[in-house]
Order: sequence, then C-alpha cells, then structure tokens
Amino acid sequence: MAKDGIHPQWYPEAKVYCNGELVMTVGSTKPELHVDVWSGNHPFYTGTQKIIDTEGRVERFRRKYGMGGAKKSTGGDK
Repeated sequence: MAKDGIHPQWYPEAKVYCNGELVMTVGSTKPELHVDVWSGNHPFYTGTQKIIDTEGRVERFRRKYGMGGAKKSTGGDK
C-alpha cells in the first residue's frame, strides 16, 4: 500500500500543448505540459528528417557497411 501524504498529485487527464495548441492528453504530476516538439511535428515521425553531413561521415559509414551505391575498395588503390 502507498503511504498517504508522500506522493505528488496525479492528473490522469493532463493536457499537452505545443505552440499554444492542445495536442494530446496524458497522465502526469502536472495539470498542463508545454512542449516544443512532439511526435506530430518531429522530423523523424513526419518523414521530413534530413541528414546534414558536412564532413562526409554518413557516406563513409554507408561505404564501410555496404549501405549505399558506393562500392567498397579492395585496398589495391591507396
């Protein structure tokens, strides 16, 4: 059994706001939550994610593990 008086107030219908707009309700210890990013506007979930690669790291990774159009060199041309 939980002890009385040691747990925070629980709000089963806490409202989550993003940019001033109600986006969902969740259970929380606060009645309102204000967030900058949620699954409805996060680039990973919306499919608009872009990989920024200024140093060629992504391409090097893809070549190393065979995940891309570039073929792995055999080591003859260094």
